[in-house]
Amino acid sequence: MGGNLVTWRSKKQNVVSRSSAEAEYRGMAHGVCELLWIRRLLTELGFKPEKPMELHYDNKSVIDIAHNPVPYDRTKHVEVDRHFIKEKIENKIIRLPFIKSEDQLVDVLTKAICERVFHDSLTKLGIVDIYAPT
Repeated sequence: MGGNLVTWRSKKQNVVSRSSAEAEYRGMAHGVCELLWIRRLLTELGFKPEKPMELHYDNKSVIDIAHNPVPYDRTKHVEVDRHFIKEKIENKIIRLPFIKSEDQLVDVLTKAICERVFHDSLTKLGIVDIYAPT
């Protein structure tokens, strides 16, 4: 979309998260797995990525947890995911740039947002109403 590879999937988790940060972190781990799959596919096709792949995230707490090696009480249930993501960051395979919530285009597909943000997102995605009067 817009010249970029995009993957999006919704899946019922088989665990109950104890906090929103834990749920977001589990989602981040799944996103990292998707990036690694895309990276491997590109490499097999002869297009080895030269820079870290970016997983844009709008939750600063989760990004901080990913970069900080110190365990928190709120992360004790996601230790495996935490070490997995940290390793990929340290090896410069992925980057986790922060993106403001209002610039998070996927929100138009996943949650209720105000009309202005909705229309801005549709415009950025290049989606047009073919039935709108001209």
